[in-house]
This record gives sequence, C-alpha cells and structure tokens, in this order.
Amino acid sequence: MPMIRINLMQTGLHLHDSPRPLAPVLRSASRVEGPVIVMTHGYRYQPGNPRICPHRHILSLDPEPQPHPAPSWPGGLGFAPAEDTPGLAIALGWDGSGTLWQARRRAILAGQALAGLLARLHHQRPDRPIHFIGHSMGVELALAALPLLPPGALTRIISISGAVYAGQAQQALRSPAGQVAEFINVTSRENDLFDWLFERAIAPPHRRDRAIGAGLDLPNAVTLQLDCAHTLTHLARLGLTVAAPQSRVCHRSGYLRPGALTLYRHLLRQSHWLTLDLLRHGLPPHPAPRWSRIFAPAGARPGLPFAPNAS
Repeated sequence: MPMIRINLMQTGLHLHDSPRPLAPVLRSASRVEGPVIVMTHGYRYQPGNPRICPHRHILSLDPEPQPHPAPSWPGGLGFAPAEDTPGLAIALGWDGSGTLWQARRRAILAGQALAGLLARLHHQRPDRPIHFIGHSMGVELALAALPLLPPGALTRIISISGAVYAGQAQQALRSPAGQVAEFINVTSRENDLFDWLFERAIAPPHRRDRAIGAGLDLPNAVTLQLDCAHTLTHLARLGLTVAAPQSRVCHRSGYLRPGALTLYRHLLRQSHWLTLDLLRHGLPPHPAPRWSRIFAPAGARPGLPFAPNAS
C-alpha cells in the first residue's frame, strides 16, 4: 500500500530522508483510491535523530526496538505490504524534542503547516476522506489545523491519550471544518498521571479547564475509555475486541494494547458503519473519575510499562 513519509519542519514540509520535492509525489498519490490516513507521534520524537526518529519506530512498517518496543502503526492500520486494502498512508514527523513547552510550540506550528498539506490533498480529491490519528501531544497538530481548513478537509480524528485541553478541542471542533469532522477521544485512567502532569506544566486556555482524558461533551465527539469494562464489552459486541488493561499507569497503552490498532483501523476504514451514534450506544454516560484506577483497591496486573516519558 502507498505510504508517504513527511516531516513538518521550520523550513516547511519535506519528504523524510529524500531530496525529492513533495509536490509531484502528492500529485501522483492523488490517483490512489481509498482513504488518506495521516498518523503522527507525540512528545520526544525527532525525525532524523537515529535514537528517537518516529520513522524508525511507530511510523515504520518494521519498527526498531528503541526507544521502546512498539507495533507498527502503518501495519496495524492496514498498510502492511501483504495487505490488499486501499488507501494512502501519510506518516507525519515533527520535532517533539526538548522541553514540554518547546515541543508544544512546535506542535502548534506543525499543525498550521499540516493545514496546508490537508487543504492540498482535499483540493486534489475532494471526494476522498482524510482521517487523522495521533498520540499525546501529536493531537495538538489536528486541533491547530482544523480552524485553518475548509469544511470537509478532515473527516475523522482519533486522539489517543491526547495531551490537549478540552477547551482547545471544543474551540477547534466548533470551527467550520471542525463542525463537520468527527472526533474519537480514546482515553484510559491509566493515563491520569500524565493528564495531571500536563495540566500543571501547560497553562489552560480557561480556568478549570482539564485535559480531554476527563471527557469531551460535543455532538460530533465520542469518548472511548479503554480501561472501562463496559466500554470493552460494548466494543467486543461490535466485533472490535481490545485486550483488558494490565497496568495502573501507562501513557502508551492506547496503542500497545493488543487489539487497539485493529480498533482504530476499523474506525478509520469503516466510518460509514462505525458511526458515532453506534459507538455511543452502549457506552457509560460518563468516563470514570480521575485516579479511580490508580487508587483502586484491587491491584492491576503488571504487564504494560510505567512509561516515564510522554512519547
């Protein structure tokens, strides 16, 4: 399946590890049938840095074991070489290194550059859906891009443990492009510690605002709490089985857990069937409160890592 590796840098958009200009590659890719799936990483990754390059790790079809073992996102989303599924994968790198504040500023700038890329793709093929999936601070890119896009340029967004505020998401999803986009907010109480640290490091846009791990109340958004037994049962009834959590604290459980990437694959490739209304029906009315997992009396089985970083 076609895959384009792109980096959003201060000098603009560039193909990863290639001197070729991007524009003719995008023109050629416009002939590819099926959805466009844009995928990006979170904090700490840095394209071109051999130790922390996302294109060698989660955005690779054959990930290296460093900085930690992880599955291939393109492979999990249906772009493995042996797959016969349509679509265009765009593996998007941006500089998430440095301090949290430096990385966040770059994420916002990268999101503005992403808007130009998405607008170009939409202009080339307005009939083709364009989806986005990101982890942690990578979700900032989609929210920064939405207000700059024409309606219909972005179809469905999957946020995995997004390091963004609910107020930010609400504002972006009330923009013209945001109102016709769909937002799937994948959360887990395993991520509570990281939400809490994010809220103390990054000033909220509004007083008492909270990270989207606490939930998002909008008609075009749905929250999937993946450590909730009722949520997992509901997904299993739809044929979308995700393994139960095994840790009290883990920032990467949303894509490390067996079945998670398969869930996202179906959500992005079968959005006509897996509608937001279908997902909502059978979910608990509200996410579980913060710290309910960390301080639960029954110990969670250790299996997934206690992730010390926000990548």
